[in-house]
Amino acid sequence: MKNNRRDFLQKIGLGTAGLAAVPFAASASPLHQATAEADDEQYLKIGDDIAVADTGFGKIRGYQLNGVYTFLGVPYGADTSGKNRFMPPQKPEKWEGIKDTIWWGNTAPQIMDRRYANVHASFADHWNYDDVSEDCLKLNVWTNAIADWKKRPVMVWLHGGGFTNGNGIEQDGYHGENFAKKGDVVFVSINHRLGPIGFTDLSGVGEEKYAASGNVSQLDIIASLHWVRDNITNFGGDPGNVTIMGQSGGGAKVTCTMAMPAAKGLVHKGVALSGSMLKANDQEYSRKLGQYVLEAAGLTSGEVDKLQEIPWREYIDIANKALDRMRKEFPQPGFRGGFGPVADGVNVPKGEFFSDPNSHESEIPLMICTTFHEWGATRTNPKLEAAGEAEIIEAMKQRFGDKAGEVYKAYAANFPGKKPAEIMTLAASNRANAVSCGNAKAKQKAPVYMAWFGWEPNLYNGRMRAFHCIDICFWYDNTDRMYTHTGGGKRPRMLSEKMSSSLLAFMKTGNPNAGALPNWPRFTPQNGETMVLNDVSEVKNDPDRAARMALPVV
Repeated sequence: MKNNRRDFLQKIGLGTAGLAAVPFAASASPLHQATAEADDEQYLKIGDDIAVADTGFGKIRGYQLNGVYTFLGVPYGADTSGKNRFMPPQKPEKWEGIKDTIWWGNTAPQIMDRRYANVHASFADHWNYDDVSEDCLKLNVWTNAIADWKKRPVMVWLHGGGFTNGNGIEQDGYHGENFAKKGDVVFVSINHRLGPIGFTDLSGVGEEKYAASGNVSQLDIIASLHWVRDNITNFGGDPGNVTIMGQSGGGAKVTCTMAMPAAKGLVHKGVALSGSMLKANDQEYSRKLGQYVLEAAGLTSGEVDKLQEIPWREYIDIANKALDRMRKEFPQPGFRGGFGPVADGVNVPKGEFFSDPNSHESEIPLMICTTFHEWGATRTNPKLEAAGEAEIIEAMKQRFGDKAGEVYKAYAANFPGKKPAEIMTLAASNRANAVSCGNAKAKQKAPVYMAWFGWEPNLYNGRMRAFHCIDICFWYDNTDRMYTHTGGGKRPRMLSEKMSSSLLAFMKTGNPNAGALPNWPRFTPQNGETMVLNDVSEVKNDPDRAARMALPVV
């Protein structure tokens, strides 16, 4: 996604806030506590000679929790402030001795004002944020062994938040311990530059020095993958089997990264959840936005370097002022535009991704998943839940205009027996972009697998539904840890067991069939084969095609 997910969620009543994350508290789910009490054994180990690993820049020391070696805040790039702002990532300096890596790395610069203002979002979504700094090129590693030279598949998690917000541990569902332990894989999550700090294209006003400035966030991702390639064997991982996975904006990062020439040999599978992109910002647009940033800062083309000296919080305000102007003068449809990847033809391809059947990403299998009710607005709104057809159609005009009635009727026919509020949510959460991405990738050699997550928790009187972000913890065996999304317990755990087993199979072989779910066929544009994930999962052929045909073309 290319917008600020936080702003959108607040507008529809799913605001963004969270409780503070700490490594140990996040790991101590009720399930883990019960297991630890039953065994009556020490499950945290930390000390001078425990969890020490080599990297190309020096030794690091983490800790061992529940048998899993954990390293947090490991540098993969240098501080991006000052003269490094808007520049491609630089390698961190080597250090002497052993660096302690037992706490999350800094969150990338972003607006933190009122991040915890909505109490229901703070409770349910449980956003986790730590110190904010331009020294944010850090990653986390969970693994079952150190330097045993066993070639474990590697997962690299790209967080959500559009291209503007988020961090590698913003939800408890992102935690890598359970998945690493269950699947005997190495789990890596990263922080990288975001928003105006990561995507201000100054190539039109700053000439060659700033040629890559519009894509430095994506280049950070590439730098993290270089770190994985060069170091992951020290953590028991296989640099020749790396899966990148992300949700929402992270899903868009996945498809964009796959398409980048620099990803060749670094990425071997991709998983995009509730977000994808097939085309980056046109450079004419991004350069105009860069020009407006310079003008908003009161600088001339000969003073571009002064943008590197402005405190990051002040710079974001300046950049957002320029973006407001851009949106008024050059409005873009849907989530397009803003600060995001730029189709410069060098770092990020021009045109539609996956359009070349012979390019490197043609060999990369892709899994796509969305949820039934991504943008549900009824969680704290019983009145909306009880609204009738006429009232819902009127509300749908905000998104679908004069076609609201037609769209409603199409979805009501496709999904008989659903409440009007749920019909609205299904339409707003439509799979059009996911199917478009699947159709595009299916033209290449490697397979595509499509899923649609419909499991609903028994929370908020059933009004939470299968909302944006809920499926993450199922893939990673974190349904008990992320109990504010699932309620915890046996029911979500049973589905999580099947989903995580399928993800592990996909990481290992490029095929998600592990025997846990029904046979999962590859996606084709003709049939639209889709694994519908629920208490009882089943494969359906493009289950919402008739409804989608009524959506306005964007």
